[in-house]
Amino acid sequence: MTNTTPATTEDEGAEHLDIVVPALMNAMRVDRALSMLTSCPRSEASRLVEVGAVTIDGKVVTKASTPLSTGAHLEAVLPPQTDGSVEAEPDVHVTVLYEDADLVVVDKPFTLVVHPGAGNTTGTLVAGLLALYPELADLPKAGFGEVNRPGIVHRLDKGTSGLLAVARSPAAFTSVSEQLATRQAQRRYVGVVEGHVESERGIVDAPIGRSATSPTRMMVRPDGKSARTSYEVIERLEGPARTVIGLSLETGRTHQIRVHMAAIGHPVVNDPRYGQRNETLLDADRLALHAGRLRLEHPVTGDEVSVLSAWPDDLRILGGGDAAQRWLENS
Repeated sequence: MTNTTPATTEDEGAEHLDIVVPALMNAMRVDRALSMLTSCPRSEASRLVEVGAVTIDGKVVTKASTPLSTGAHLEAVLPPQTDGSVEAEPDVHVTVLYEDADLVVVDKPFTLVVHPGAGNTTGTLVAGLLALYPELADLPKAGFGEVNRPGIVHRLDKGTSGLLAVARSPAAFTSVSEQLATRQAQRRYVGVVEGHVESERGIVDAPIGRSATSPTRMMVRPDGKSARTSYEVIERLEGPARTVIGLSLETGRTHQIRVHMAAIGHPVVNDPRYGQRNETLLDADRLALHAGRLRLEHPVTGDEVSVLSAWPDDLRILGGGDAAQRWLENS
């Protein structure tokens, strides 16, 4: 399995590589394997080892010559890709819920990676967007955003579904970025978490930083960046005990909702990184998390833009479908 995590807002941070070592890489040097997996130069792969950005089975690798073993868990934090343009791919389906000359809001399926990264060079949301809106490629050339993620002002993990705003103009890129940074833009999520959350409402106010033992994981730590997530219980489920919960981001850190819910003892269902992957009713890569409501000020007119994405059918099977939908509609 390969997983990438984007570079700002909810998924702020570098690219992530997270794989189980295949048989063909048995006994291969870790720097050579990294170079093959990510297409980065061998020297760059060695540097990643030197700075402690690579672990094998949860232990930091100290030598680039360390051999891999079949079945070992290899993780690495990779520098974000900042060069190399993305080719438009008309075959990538993009569901557009709002569109004008400056702004687009799309409904991302959980199967889709937002932008190219380690192990995901094609078939991304960005490639599909470029097929619909070729002018997005001009934004990085004018200094707005990065070449391999044109128009992208915030991200969602693969595994999480829901709403993403995409800037089509410099004015929109600047405005939406500022609204996200100042918390003016409102993002509402619904998730299903393990166990019964005791309080009907609450705020998790806990700084988030990178784990010292696993470079692809985040954790609550005193020296991390400030992070606040407010929540509201929508419905408590039985058999097994779970909670359908409405969530609002007050900040946007890497894996913020997933980390905060795990920190209070209620990880998101089917989240192998911060809980466990054990829900047979869901696709193996599906997190029980959906970004269902986005409100922001239009970057040119100043009017409110409010977009709703329905609670998905594949998550309704877990329970709480009607209640979750009502919460999103009223949020």
